[in-house]
Amino acid sequence: MNSSKVAYLYSAKKPDDSQKDQIIEFLDRKYDCEVLLKYVYDASLVNGFRIAIGDDFYDWSLESRMQQLQDRWMNSIKKANEDIIPLLQDSLQTWIPKAMASQVGHVLRVCDGIVFVSGLKKAEYGEILIFTGGIRGMIQDLRKDEIGCILFGDESEIVEGSIVKRTGKQAGIPVGEAFIGRVVDALGNPIDDLPEIEAEDYYPIERAAPGIIYRQPVNTPLETGLLAIDSMFPIGRGQRELIIGDRQTGKTSVAIDTIVNQKDKNVICVYVAIGQKASSVAQLCENLKSKGAMNYTIVVCATASDSAPLQYIAPYAGTSLAEYFMHQGKDVLIVYDDLSKHAIAYRALSLLLERSPGREAYPGDVFYLHSRLLERSAHLSEDLNGGSLTALPIVETQAGDVSAYIPTNIISITDGQIFLESNLFFSGQRPAVNVGLSVSRVGGDAQTKAMKQATGSLRLDLAQYREMEVFTQFSSDLDEGTRNQLIYGQGLMRLLRQPQYSPLSLQEQIYLLVAGLNRLFMDVPVKELDHIKLSLVKYIKASAPDLDVEIKQTKVLSQENKDRIVSLSNEFLDKVKEYGFHQRNQESY
Repeated sequence: MNSSKVAYLYSAKKPDDSQKDQIIEFLDRKYDCEVLLKYVYDASLVNGFRIAIGDDFYDWSLESRMQQLQDRWMNSIKKANEDIIPLLQDSLQTWIPKAMASQVGHVLRVCDGIVFVSGLKKAEYGEILIFTGGIRGMIQDLRKDEIGCILFGDESEIVEGSIVKRTGKQAGIPVGEAFIGRVVDALGNPIDDLPEIEAEDYYPIERAAPGIIYRQPVNTPLETGLLAIDSMFPIGRGQRELIIGDRQTGKTSVAIDTIVNQKDKNVICVYVAIGQKASSVAQLCENLKSKGAMNYTIVVCATASDSAPLQYIAPYAGTSLAEYFMHQGKDVLIVYDDLSKHAIAYRALSLLLERSPGREAYPGDVFYLHSRLLERSAHLSEDLNGGSLTALPIVETQAGDVSAYIPTNIISITDGQIFLESNLFFSGQRPAVNVGLSVSRVGGDAQTKAMKQATGSLRLDLAQYREMEVFTQFSSDLDEGTRNQLIYGQGLMRLLRQPQYSPLSLQEQIYLLVAGLNRLFMDVPVKELDHIKLSLVKYIKASAPDLDVEIKQTKVLSQENKDRIVSLSNEFLDKVKEYGFHQRNQESY
Protein backbone atom coordinates (compact mmCIF):
# COMPACT_ATOMS: atom_id res chain seq x y z
CA MET A 1 0.00 0.00 0.00
CA ASN A 2 0.99 3.63 -0.46
CA SER A 3 1.37 6.12 2.41
CA SER A 4 -1.65 6.77 4.63
CA LYS A 5 -4.25 9.53 4.16
CA VAL A 6 -6.56 11.39 6.53
CA ALA A 7 -10.30 11.45 5.79
CA TYR A 8 -12.74 13.81 7.56
CA LEU A 9 -16.27 12.54 8.23
CA TYR A 10 -18.87 15.33 8.65
CA SER A 11 -22.14 14.31 10.30
CA ALA A 12 -24.59 15.28 13.08
CA LYS A 13 -24.27 11.80 14.58
CA LYS A 14 -21.04 9.96 15.31
CA PRO A 15 -20.85 6.63 13.41
CA ASP A 16 -20.77 3.36 15.35
CA ASP A 17 -17.91 0.86 14.93
CA SER A 18 -19.72 -1.09 12.19
CA GLN A 19 -20.43 2.03 10.12
CA LYS A 20 -16.89 3.27 10.67
CA ASP A 21 -15.41 -0.05 9.43
CA GLN A 22 -17.57 0.05 6.28
CA ILE A 23 -16.46 3.59 5.47
CA ILE A 24 -12.76 2.79 6.04
CA GLU A 25 -13.04 -0.36 3.88
CA PHE A 26 -14.61 1.73 1.05
CA LEU A 27 -11.87 4.37 1.24
CA ASP A 28 -9.08 1.74 1.42
CA ARG A 29 -10.33 0.20 -1.85
CA LYS A 30 -10.72 3.58 -3.47
CA TYR A 31 -7.27 4.97 -2.66
CA ASP A 32 -5.19 1.81 -2.22
CA CYS A 33 -3.69 3.08 1.01
CA GLU A 34 -4.32 3.11 4.74
CA VAL A 35 -6.96 5.72 5.65
CA LEU A 36 -7.27 7.39 9.06
CA LEU A 37 -10.87 8.51 9.66
CA LYS A 38 -11.55 11.62 11.79
CA TYR A 39 -15.06 12.64 12.87
CA VAL A 40 -16.21 16.31 12.63
CA TYR A 41 -19.59 17.33 14.08
CA ASP A 42 -21.92 19.13 11.59
CA ALA A 43 -25.43 19.95 12.86
CA SER A 44 -26.76 20.54 9.34
CA LEU A 45 -26.23 16.88 8.35
CA VAL A 46 -29.06 15.21 10.28
CA ASN A 47 -29.74 12.84 7.37
CA GLY A 48 -26.56 11.50 5.83
CA PHE A 49 -22.88 12.46 5.97
CA ARG A 50 -20.04 13.89 3.93
CA ILE A 51 -16.41 12.76 3.61
CA ALA A 52 -13.46 14.97 2.60
CA ILE A 53 -10.17 13.31 1.70
CA GLY A 54 -7.53 15.41 -0.05
CA ASP A 55 -9.22 17.34 -2.90
CA ASP A 56 -12.06 14.79 -3.18
CA PHE A 57 -15.42 15.28 -1.54
CA TYR A 58 -18.07 12.53 -1.14
CA ASP A 59 -21.54 13.90 -0.45
CA TRP A 60 -23.88 11.26 1.02
CA SER A 61 -26.37 13.80 2.37
CA LEU A 62 -30.10 13.85 1.65
CA GLU A 63 -29.64 16.88 -0.63
CA SER A 64 -27.04 15.04 -2.72
CA ARG A 65 -29.23 11.96 -3.17
CA MET A 66 -32.18 14.11 -4.19
CA GLN A 67 -29.99 15.87 -6.76
CA GLN A 68 -28.90 12.52 -8.20
CA LEU A 69 -32.55 11.49 -8.44
CA GLN A 70 -33.44 14.73 -10.21
CA ASP A 71 -30.56 14.26 -12.68
CA ARG A 72 -31.75 10.73 -13.43
CA TRP A 73 -35.26 11.98 -14.11
CA MET A 74 -33.95 14.65 -16.46
CA ASN A 75 -31.84 12.13 -18.38
CA SER A 76 -34.86 9.85 -18.74
CA ILE A 77 -36.98 12.72 -20.02
CA LYS A 78 -34.37 13.62 -22.63
CA LYS A 79 -34.23 10.03 -23.90
CA ALA A 80 -37.99 9.63 -24.04
CA ASN A 81 -39.60 9.63 -27.48
CA GLU A 82 -43.20 8.47 -27.04
CA ASP A 83 -44.51 7.19 -23.71
CA ILE A 84 -42.50 8.73 -20.87
CA ILE A 85 -44.31 7.24 -17.84
CA PRO A 86 -42.96 3.66 -18.13
CA LEU A 87 -39.45 5.01 -18.58
CA LEU A 88 -39.71 7.14 -15.44
CA GLN A 89 -41.14 4.24 -13.42
CA ASP A 90 -38.38 1.93 -14.58
CA SER A 91 -35.79 4.62 -13.85
CA LEU A 92 -37.02 5.05 -10.28
CA GLN A 93 -37.23 1.31 -9.57
CA THR A 94 -33.70 0.63 -10.78
CA TRP A 95 -32.09 3.70 -9.23
CA ILE A 96 -29.39 3.06 -6.60
CA PRO A 97 -27.64 6.05 -4.97
CA LYS A 98 -23.88 6.10 -5.46
CA ALA A 99 -21.03 7.72 -3.61
CA MET A 100 -19.64 10.16 -6.18
CA ALA A 101 -16.50 12.18 -5.60
CA SER A 102 -16.49 15.90 -6.39
CA GLN A 103 -13.55 18.26 -6.11
CA VAL A 104 -13.72 20.82 -3.33
CA GLY A 105 -11.51 23.67 -2.24
CA HIS A 106 -11.30 25.94 0.76
CA VAL A 107 -11.39 29.72 1.01
CA LEU A 108 -8.01 31.21 1.88
CA ARG A 109 -9.05 34.88 2.01
CA VAL A 110 -11.87 37.09 0.80
CA CYS A 111 -12.02 40.86 0.27
CA ASP A 112 -13.78 43.38 -2.03
CA GLY A 113 -15.59 40.77 -4.12
CA ILE A 114 -12.44 38.68 -4.69
CA VAL A 115 -11.90 35.22 -3.17
CA PHE A 116 -8.71 33.18 -3.20
CA VAL A 117 -9.26 29.42 -2.99
CA SER A 118 -6.90 26.50 -2.33
CA GLY A 119 -7.30 23.09 -3.99
CA LEU A 120 -9.44 22.56 -7.11
CA LYS A 121 -6.37 21.65 -9.17
CA LYS A 122 -8.49 20.66 -12.20
CA ALA A 123 -10.58 23.82 -12.24
CA GLU A 124 -10.68 25.86 -15.48
CA TYR A 125 -10.56 29.56 -16.26
CA GLY A 126 -14.07 31.02 -16.43
CA GLU A 127 -15.64 28.09 -14.52
CA ILE A 128 -18.40 28.80 -12.00
CA LEU A 129 -17.77 27.87 -8.36
CA ILE A 130 -20.37 27.59 -5.59
CA PHE A 131 -19.65 29.06 -2.16
CA THR A 132 -21.45 28.99 1.16
CA GLY A 133 -25.12 29.95 0.93
CA GLY A 134 -25.28 29.19 -2.80
CA ILE A 135 -23.26 32.29 -3.78
CA ARG A 136 -21.61 31.88 -7.16
CA GLY A 137 -18.29 33.10 -8.42
CA MET A 138 -16.20 32.84 -11.58
CA ILE A 139 -12.55 31.82 -11.82
CA GLN A 140 -10.41 34.65 -13.18
CA ASP A 141 -6.91 33.75 -12.04
CA LEU A 142 -5.11 30.37 -12.03
CA ARG A 143 -1.94 29.95 -10.01
CA LYS A 144 0.15 27.02 -8.82
CA ASP A 145 -1.23 26.84 -5.28
CA GLU A 146 -4.40 28.97 -5.40
CA ILE A 147 -7.22 30.24 -7.58
CA GLY A 148 -8.52 33.82 -7.83
CA CYS A 149 -12.29 34.10 -8.18
CA ILE A 150 -14.72 37.03 -8.59
CA LEU A 151 -18.02 36.90 -6.68
CA PHE A 152 -21.53 37.50 -8.00
CA GLY A 153 -23.12 37.96 -4.60
CA ASP A 154 -22.72 39.15 -1.01
CA GLU A 155 -19.32 38.19 0.38
CA SER A 156 -20.36 38.58 4.04
CA GLU A 157 -21.37 34.90 4.35
CA ILE A 158 -18.02 33.65 3.03
CA VAL A 159 -15.28 33.19 5.64
CA GLU A 160 -11.81 31.67 5.68
CA GLY A 161 -11.99 27.89 5.54
CA SER A 162 -15.42 27.74 3.84
CA ILE A 163 -15.92 24.87 1.40
CA VAL A 164 -15.96 25.69 -2.32
CA LYS A 165 -17.40 23.33 -4.97
CA ARG A 166 -16.83 23.09 -8.70
CA THR A 167 -19.77 23.04 -11.10
CA GLY A 168 -17.91 22.14 -14.27
CA LYS A 169 -19.92 24.83 -16.09
CA GLN A 170 -18.87 28.10 -17.66
CA ALA A 171 -20.61 31.35 -16.69
CA GLY A 172 -23.77 31.87 -18.72
CA ILE A 173 -27.09 33.67 -18.95
CA PRO A 174 -30.63 32.46 -19.72
CA VAL A 175 -31.94 33.66 -23.09
CA GLY A 176 -35.25 33.67 -24.93
CA GLU A 177 -37.98 35.69 -26.60
CA ALA A 178 -39.50 36.54 -23.21
CA PHE A 179 -36.57 38.84 -22.44
CA ILE A 180 -37.76 41.39 -25.02
CA GLY A 181 -39.22 44.42 -23.25
CA ARG A 182 -37.61 43.55 -19.92
CA VAL A 183 -34.91 45.05 -17.69
CA VAL A 184 -32.48 42.46 -16.28
CA ASP A 185 -29.24 42.44 -14.31
CA ALA A 186 -25.94 41.02 -15.54
CA LEU A 187 -26.99 37.50 -14.50
CA GLY A 188 -30.29 37.62 -16.40
CA ASN A 189 -32.50 38.15 -13.34
CA PRO A 190 -35.42 40.58 -13.87
CA ILE A 191 -35.18 43.87 -11.94
CA ASP A 192 -38.28 45.60 -13.30
CA ASP A 193 -40.81 44.28 -10.73
CA LEU A 194 -42.49 42.15 -13.41
CA PRO A 195 -43.05 38.36 -13.38
CA GLU A 196 -40.21 35.87 -13.73
CA ILE A 197 -38.83 35.39 -17.25
CA GLU A 198 -39.26 31.99 -18.86
CA ALA A 199 -35.96 31.16 -20.58
CA GLU A 200 -35.74 29.09 -23.76
CA ASP A 201 -32.01 28.37 -23.69
CA TYR A 202 -28.81 29.03 -21.76
CA TYR A 203 -25.87 30.78 -23.48
CA PRO A 204 -22.31 31.13 -22.12
CA ILE A 205 -21.37 34.76 -21.62
CA GLU A 206 -17.97 34.15 -23.24
CA ARG A 207 -18.17 32.80 -26.78
CA ALA A 208 -15.63 32.73 -29.60
CA ALA A 209 -16.30 35.29 -32.35
CA PRO A 210 -17.49 33.93 -35.74
CA GLY A 211 -14.63 33.17 -38.12
CA ILE A 212 -14.15 34.89 -41.45
CA ILE A 213 -15.71 31.95 -43.32
CA TYR A 214 -18.93 32.34 -41.33
CA ARG A 215 -19.34 36.06 -42.12
CA GLN A 216 -20.55 37.97 -45.14
CA PRO A 217 -19.91 41.60 -46.15
CA VAL A 218 -21.65 44.46 -44.38
CA ASN A 219 -23.92 45.80 -47.12
CA THR A 220 -27.29 46.70 -45.56
CA PRO A 221 -27.75 50.06 -43.81
CA LEU A 222 -28.90 50.33 -40.21
CA GLU A 223 -30.50 53.74 -40.28
CA THR A 224 -30.08 55.92 -37.20
CA GLY A 225 -32.65 58.51 -38.31
CA LEU A 226 -30.00 61.19 -37.72
CA LEU A 227 -29.26 63.19 -40.87
CA ALA A 228 -25.68 64.02 -39.87
CA ILE A 229 -24.81 60.33 -39.43
CA ASP A 230 -26.83 58.56 -42.13
CA SER A 231 -25.63 60.98 -44.81
CA MET A 232 -21.90 61.08 -44.01
CA PHE A 233 -21.05 58.18 -41.65
CA PRO A 234 -23.49 55.37 -42.53
CA ILE A 235 -23.70 52.37 -40.22
CA GLY A 236 -24.19 48.91 -41.71
CA ARG A 237 -25.84 45.87 -40.14
CA GLY A 238 -22.98 43.88 -38.61
CA GLN A 239 -20.70 46.91 -38.22
CA ARG A 240 -19.04 48.24 -35.04
CA GLU A 241 -19.25 52.03 -34.93
CA LEU A 242 -17.73 53.78 -31.92
CA ILE A 243 -19.48 56.80 -30.37
CA ILE A 244 -16.81 58.85 -28.64
CA GLY A 245 -16.68 62.24 -26.93
CA ASP A 246 -16.39 64.08 -23.64
CA ARG A 247 -18.89 63.83 -20.83
CA GLN A 248 -22.28 65.44 -21.55
CA THR A 249 -21.88 65.78 -25.32
CA GLY A 250 -24.89 63.66 -26.34
CA LYS A 251 -23.28 60.20 -26.80
CA THR A 252 -26.14 58.30 -25.16
CA SER A 253 -28.69 60.45 -27.01
CA VAL A 254 -27.27 59.33 -30.38
CA ALA A 255 -27.53 55.68 -29.31
CA ILE A 256 -31.07 56.06 -27.94
CA ASP A 257 -32.22 57.89 -31.09
CA THR A 258 -30.87 54.97 -33.11
CA ILE A 259 -32.87 52.52 -30.97
CA VAL A 260 -36.04 54.63 -31.33
CA ASN A 261 -35.56 54.71 -35.11
CA GLN A 262 -35.66 50.89 -35.32
CA LYS A 263 -39.42 50.85 -34.69
CA ASP A 264 -41.22 48.66 -37.28
CA LYS A 265 -37.88 47.70 -38.88
CA ASN A 266 -37.58 44.15 -37.44
CA VAL A 267 -34.47 44.98 -35.41
CA ILE A 268 -34.07 43.71 -31.83
CA CYS A 269 -32.19 46.20 -29.62
CA VAL A 270 -30.09 45.48 -26.51
CA TYR A 271 -28.96 48.37 -24.33
CA VAL A 272 -26.21 47.56 -21.80
CA ALA A 273 -25.81 50.11 -19.00
CA ILE A 274 -22.43 49.83 -17.27
CA GLY A 275 -21.64 51.81 -14.11
CA GLN A 276 -24.47 54.33 -14.54
CA LYS A 277 -26.77 55.73 -11.90
CA ALA A 278 -29.87 53.60 -11.37
CA SER A 279 -32.04 56.72 -11.66
CA SER A 280 -30.56 57.51 -15.09
CA VAL A 281 -31.28 53.99 -16.33
CA ALA A 282 -34.85 54.15 -14.96
CA GLN A 283 -35.45 57.46 -16.76
CA LEU A 284 -34.01 56.02 -19.98
CA CYS A 285 -36.36 53.02 -19.75
CA GLU A 286 -39.33 55.34 -19.27
CA ASN A 287 -38.32 57.35 -22.34
CA LEU A 288 -38.00 54.18 -24.42
CA LYS A 289 -41.38 53.01 -23.18
CA SER A 290 -43.04 56.33 -24.04
CA LYS A 291 -41.67 56.10 -27.61
CA GLY A 292 -42.81 52.48 -27.99
CA ALA A 293 -39.20 51.28 -28.23
CA MET A 294 -39.33 48.89 -25.24
CA ASN A 295 -41.48 46.56 -27.36
CA TYR A 296 -38.31 45.44 -29.16
CA THR A 297 -35.60 46.35 -26.61
CA ILE A 298 -33.82 44.52 -23.77
CA VAL A 299 -32.03 46.55 -21.09
CA VAL A 300 -29.13 44.84 -19.29
CA CYS A 301 -28.18 46.86 -16.25
CA ALA A 302 -25.10 46.85 -13.99
CA THR A 303 -25.36 50.16 -12.15
CA ALA A 304 -22.70 52.10 -10.27
CA SER A 305 -23.95 50.53 -7.02
CA ASP A 306 -23.35 47.00 -8.35
CA SER A 307 -20.07 45.22 -7.71
CA ALA A 308 -17.14 45.39 -10.14
CA PRO A 309 -17.60 41.70 -11.15
CA LEU A 310 -21.18 42.38 -12.28
CA GLN A 311 -20.09 45.49 -14.22
CA TYR A 312 -17.35 43.39 -15.80
CA ILE A 313 -19.63 40.60 -17.11
CA ALA A 314 -22.57 42.87 -18.10
CA PRO A 315 -21.50 43.57 -21.74
CA TYR A 316 -20.65 39.90 -22.33
CA ALA A 317 -24.04 38.84 -20.93
CA GLY A 318 -25.80 41.43 -23.12
CA THR A 319 -23.94 40.15 -26.18
CA SER A 320 -25.02 36.57 -25.44
CA LEU A 321 -28.64 37.73 -25.30
CA ALA A 322 -28.17 39.51 -28.63
CA GLU A 323 -26.48 36.46 -30.19
CA TYR A 324 -29.51 34.31 -29.38
CA PHE A 325 -31.60 36.44 -31.74
CA MET A 326 -28.79 36.76 -34.30
CA HIS A 327 -28.54 32.97 -34.56
CA GLN A 328 -32.24 32.90 -35.44
CA GLY A 329 -31.49 35.05 -38.48
CA LYS A 330 -32.65 38.35 -36.98
CA ASP A 331 -30.94 41.74 -37.09
CA VAL A 332 -29.82 42.96 -33.67
CA LEU A 333 -28.43 46.29 -32.43
CA ILE A 334 -26.45 46.40 -29.17
CA VAL A 335 -25.30 49.54 -27.35
CA TYR A 336 -22.52 49.39 -24.73
CA ASP A 337 -22.84 52.46 -22.49
CA ASP A 338 -20.03 52.78 -21.79
CA LEU A 339 -16.82 50.77 -22.24
CA SER A 340 -14.71 53.34 -20.33
CA LYS A 341 -16.46 52.32 -17.11
CA HIS A 342 -16.17 48.68 -18.14
CA ALA A 343 -12.39 49.05 -18.44
CA ILE A 344 -12.26 50.77 -15.04
CA ALA A 345 -14.20 47.90 -13.44
CA TYR A 346 -11.81 45.37 -15.00
CA ARG A 347 -8.81 47.40 -13.80
CA ALA A 348 -10.18 47.26 -10.23
CA LEU A 349 -10.63 43.47 -10.46
CA SER A 350 -7.15 42.97 -11.91
CA LEU A 351 -5.48 45.03 -9.20
CA LEU A 352 -7.38 43.12 -6.49
CA LEU A 353 -6.29 39.86 -8.15
CA GLU A 354 -2.70 41.13 -7.70
CA ARG A 355 -1.93 41.33 -11.42
CA SER A 356 0.86 43.61 -12.55
CA PRO A 357 -0.42 47.06 -13.63
CA GLY A 358 0.63 48.58 -16.96
CA ARG A 359 -0.12 51.87 -18.68
CA GLU A 360 -2.54 54.01 -16.61
CA ALA A 361 -2.64 51.06 -14.13
CA TYR A 362 -4.64 48.93 -16.60
CA PRO A 363 -3.60 45.26 -16.89
CA GLY A 364 -1.77 44.02 -19.97
CA ASP A 365 -4.81 42.21 -21.40
CA VAL A 366 -7.16 45.23 -21.41
CA PHE A 367 -7.03 45.32 -25.24
CA TYR A 368 -8.14 41.67 -25.39
CA LEU A 369 -10.92 42.56 -22.94
CA HIS A 370 -12.69 44.64 -25.60
CA SER A 371 -11.50 42.95 -28.79
CA ARG A 372 -13.04 39.59 -27.83
CA LEU A 373 -16.27 41.44 -27.01
CA LEU A 374 -16.58 43.60 -30.14
CA GLU A 375 -15.43 40.89 -32.56
CA ARG A 376 -18.63 38.98 -31.75
CA SER A 377 -20.53 41.57 -33.81
CA ALA A 378 -20.93 40.25 -37.35
CA HIS A 379 -23.15 39.76 -40.38
CA LEU A 380 -23.43 35.97 -40.46
CA SER A 381 -23.38 33.93 -43.66
CA GLU A 382 -26.58 32.52 -45.14
CA ASP A 383 -25.57 29.05 -43.92
CA LEU A 384 -25.95 30.43 -40.37
CA ASN A 385 -29.33 32.05 -41.14
CA GLY A 386 -27.83 35.42 -42.18
CA GLY A 387 -28.50 37.28 -38.92
CA SER A 388 -26.49 40.33 -37.90
CA LEU A 389 -25.27 41.97 -34.70
CA THR A 390 -24.42 45.68 -34.94
CA ALA A 391 -22.47 47.23 -32.06
CA LEU A 392 -22.47 50.86 -30.94
CA PRO A 393 -19.85 51.02 -28.17
CA ILE A 394 -19.64 54.32 -26.29
CA VAL A 395 -16.37 55.70 -24.88
CA GLU A 396 -15.86 58.82 -22.81
CA THR A 397 -12.82 61.01 -23.41
CA GLN A 398 -11.16 63.56 -21.14
CA ALA A 399 -10.87 67.06 -22.66
CA GLY A 400 -11.30 65.61 -26.16
CA ASP A 401 -8.19 63.45 -25.94
CA VAL A 402 -8.81 60.61 -28.41
CA SER A 403 -5.18 59.47 -28.04
CA ALA A 404 -5.68 58.17 -24.48
CA TYR A 405 -5.17 54.46 -23.78
CA ILE A 406 -8.73 53.06 -23.84
CA PRO A 407 -10.02 55.31 -26.69
CA THR A 408 -7.12 54.37 -28.99
CA ASN A 409 -7.60 50.68 -28.18
CA ILE A 410 -11.28 50.70 -29.10
CA ILE A 411 -10.79 52.95 -32.15
CA SER A 412 -8.37 50.33 -33.51
CA ILE A 413 -10.94 47.54 -32.95
CA THR A 414 -14.03 49.23 -34.41
CA ASP A 415 -14.99 50.00 -38.02
CA GLY A 416 -15.16 53.75 -37.52
CA GLN A 417 -16.07 56.38 -34.96
CA ILE A 418 -18.54 59.22 -34.49
CA PHE A 419 -16.70 61.93 -32.58
CA LEU A 420 -18.90 64.35 -30.64
CA GLU A 421 -17.21 67.69 -29.91
CA SER A 422 -17.86 69.77 -26.79
CA ASN A 423 -17.56 73.14 -28.56
CA LEU A 424 -20.17 72.14 -31.14
CA PHE A 425 -22.48 70.82 -28.44
CA PHE A 426 -22.30 74.00 -26.37
CA SER A 427 -22.88 76.13 -29.47
CA GLY A 428 -26.23 74.38 -29.95
CA GLN A 429 -25.21 71.90 -32.68
CA ARG A 430 -27.04 68.66 -31.80
CA PRO A 431 -25.89 66.01 -32.56
CA ALA A 432 -22.45 67.59 -32.14
CA VAL A 433 -20.72 65.48 -34.79
CA ASN A 434 -17.21 66.58 -35.73
CA VAL A 435 -17.06 65.94 -39.47
CA GLY A 436 -13.25 65.98 -39.58
CA LEU A 437 -12.57 63.36 -36.89
CA SER A 438 -15.56 61.10 -37.56
CA VAL A 439 -15.34 58.27 -40.09
CA SER A 440 -17.11 55.09 -41.17
CA ARG A 441 -14.74 52.46 -42.57
CA VAL A 442 -17.67 50.61 -44.15
CA GLY A 443 -18.91 53.86 -45.70
CA GLY A 444 -20.80 53.73 -48.97
CA ASP A 445 -21.04 49.91 -48.91
CA ALA A 446 -23.75 50.27 -46.25
CA GLN A 447 -25.56 53.18 -47.87
CA THR A 448 -28.54 53.14 -50.21
CA LYS A 449 -28.08 54.48 -53.75
CA ALA A 450 -30.62 57.19 -53.00
CA MET A 451 -28.64 58.47 -50.02
CA LYS A 452 -25.36 58.36 -51.98
CA GLN A 453 -26.91 60.38 -54.80
CA ALA A 454 -28.42 62.89 -52.38
CA THR A 455 -25.34 63.38 -50.18
CA GLY A 456 -23.07 64.48 -53.01
CA SER A 457 -20.31 66.82 -51.79
CA LEU A 458 -21.73 67.41 -48.30
CA ARG A 459 -18.60 66.43 -46.36
CA LEU A 460 -16.34 68.46 -48.65
CA ASP A 461 -18.59 71.52 -48.42
CA LEU A 462 -18.65 71.30 -44.60
CA ALA A 463 -14.86 70.89 -44.43
CA GLN A 464 -14.38 73.97 -46.62
CA TYR A 465 -16.81 75.92 -44.43
CA ARG A 466 -15.00 74.96 -41.21
CA GLU A 467 -11.66 75.97 -42.73
CA MET A 468 -13.03 79.27 -44.04
CA GLU A 469 -14.75 79.98 -40.72
CA VAL A 470 -11.41 79.80 -38.88
CA PHE A 471 -9.68 81.91 -41.53
CA THR A 472 -12.32 84.70 -41.55
CA GLN A 473 -12.01 85.20 -37.79
CA PHE A 474 -8.94 87.31 -38.57
CA SER A 475 -10.60 89.48 -41.22
CA SER A 476 -13.69 91.71 -41.19
CA ASP A 477 -13.56 92.71 -44.87
CA LEU A 478 -14.98 89.78 -46.86
CA ASP A 479 -15.79 89.62 -50.56
CA GLU A 480 -19.24 88.52 -51.71
CA GLY A 481 -18.11 85.02 -52.73
CA THR A 482 -16.65 84.36 -49.30
CA ARG A 483 -19.76 85.68 -47.57
CA ASN A 484 -21.96 83.44 -49.70
CA GLN A 485 -19.78 80.44 -48.87
CA LEU A 486 -20.10 81.20 -45.16
CA ILE A 487 -23.87 81.62 -45.40
CA TYR A 488 -24.11 78.34 -47.32
CA GLY A 489 -21.97 76.53 -44.70
CA GLN A 490 -23.97 77.95 -41.80
CA GLY A 491 -27.15 76.78 -43.50
CA LEU A 492 -25.75 73.24 -43.89
CA MET A 493 -24.73 73.10 -40.23
CA ARG A 494 -28.18 74.28 -39.21
CA LEU A 495 -29.74 71.71 -41.55
CA LEU A 496 -27.91 68.94 -39.68
CA ARG A 497 -29.37 70.03 -36.32
CA GLN A 498 -31.94 67.60 -35.04
CA PRO A 499 -33.86 67.44 -31.73
CA GLN A 500 -33.72 64.24 -29.70
CA TYR A 501 -36.41 61.59 -30.33
CA SER A 502 -37.12 63.10 -33.77
CA PRO A 503 -35.73 60.57 -36.27
CA LEU A 504 -36.06 61.28 -39.98
CA SER A 505 -36.98 58.66 -42.57
CA LEU A 506 -34.80 58.03 -45.64
CA GLN A 507 -37.15 60.09 -47.86
CA GLU A 508 -37.22 63.04 -45.44
CA GLN A 509 -33.43 63.09 -45.23
CA ILE A 510 -33.15 63.04 -49.02
CA TYR A 511 -35.57 65.98 -49.40
CA LEU A 512 -33.49 68.09 -47.01
CA LEU A 513 -30.15 67.11 -48.54
CA VAL A 514 -31.25 67.85 -52.11
CA ALA A 515 -32.67 71.23 -51.12
CA GLY A 516 -29.65 72.12 -48.98
CA LEU A 517 -26.94 71.07 -51.44
CA ASN A 518 -28.69 72.93 -54.25
CA ARG A 519 -28.32 76.10 -52.13
CA LEU A 520 -32.07 76.67 -51.94
CA PHE A 521 -31.86 77.86 -48.30
CA MET A 522 -29.42 80.69 -49.05
CA ASP A 523 -32.12 83.36 -48.59
CA VAL A 524 -33.60 81.77 -45.47
CA PRO A 525 -32.42 83.35 -42.19
CA VAL A 526 -30.44 80.77 -40.22
CA LYS A 527 -32.67 81.11 -37.16
CA GLU A 528 -35.77 80.36 -39.25
CA LEU A 529 -34.30 77.25 -40.87
CA ASP A 530 -35.23 74.84 -38.05
CA HIS A 531 -38.99 75.09 -38.56
CA ILE A 532 -38.87 75.91 -42.29
CA LYS A 533 -37.06 72.64 -43.11
CA LEU A 534 -39.74 70.62 -41.29
CA SER A 535 -42.47 72.49 -43.13
CA LEU A 536 -40.68 71.82 -46.42
CA VAL A 537 -40.68 68.07 -45.75
CA LYS A 538 -44.42 68.13 -44.96
CA TYR A 539 -45.12 70.15 -48.11
CA ILE A 540 -43.26 67.71 -50.40
CA LYS A 541 -44.89 64.65 -48.78
CA ALA A 542 -48.32 66.21 -49.19
CA SER A 543 -47.74 67.48 -52.75
CA ALA A 544 -46.05 64.35 -54.13
CA PRO A 545 -47.01 61.23 -52.13
CA ASP A 546 -46.03 59.02 -55.10
CA LEU A 547 -42.46 60.40 -54.86
CA ASP A 548 -42.29 59.40 -51.19
CA VAL A 549 -43.46 55.86 -51.95
CA GLU A 550 -41.10 55.42 -54.92
CA ILE A 551 -37.97 56.43 -53.00
CA LYS A 552 -38.98 54.28 -50.04
CA GLN A 553 -39.46 51.19 -52.19
CA THR A 554 -36.67 51.52 -54.77
CA LYS A 555 -34.04 53.19 -52.53
CA VAL A 556 -32.90 55.03 -55.67
CA LEU A 557 -32.98 58.76 -56.47
CA SER A 558 -33.31 59.35 -60.20
CA GLN A 559 -32.40 62.68 -61.80
CA GLU A 560 -36.07 63.20 -62.62
CA ASN A 561 -37.06 62.80 -58.96
CA LYS A 562 -34.22 65.04 -57.86
CA ASP A 563 -35.50 67.76 -60.21
CA ARG A 564 -39.02 67.29 -58.78
CA ILE A 565 -37.68 67.81 -55.25
CA VAL A 566 -35.87 70.99 -56.32
CA SER A 567 -38.97 72.27 -58.08
CA LEU A 568 -41.27 71.55 -55.11
CA SER A 569 -38.75 73.11 -52.72
CA ASN A 570 -38.56 76.30 -54.78
CA GLU A 571 -42.34 76.39 -54.96
CA PHE A 572 -42.59 76.10 -51.18
CA LEU A 573 -39.88 78.66 -50.46
CA ASP A 574 -41.48 81.17 -52.83
CA LYS A 575 -44.69 80.88 -50.83
CA VAL A 576 -42.75 81.32 -47.58
CA LYS A 577 -40.98 84.43 -48.89
CA GLU A 578 -44.31 85.86 -49.95
CA TYR A 579 -45.74 85.15 -46.51
CA GLY A 580 -42.71 86.51 -44.64
CA PHE A 581 -39.95 84.76 -42.73
CA HIS A 582 -40.73 86.65 -39.54
CA GLN A 583 -43.95 84.65 -39.09
CA ARG A 584 -43.31 81.61 -36.88
CA ASN A 585 -46.62 79.84 -37.31
CA GLN A 586 -45.60 76.60 -38.94
CA GLU A 587 -49.15 75.58 -39.85
CA SER A 588 -49.54 78.64 -42.10
CA TYR A 589 -46.90 77.53 -44.61
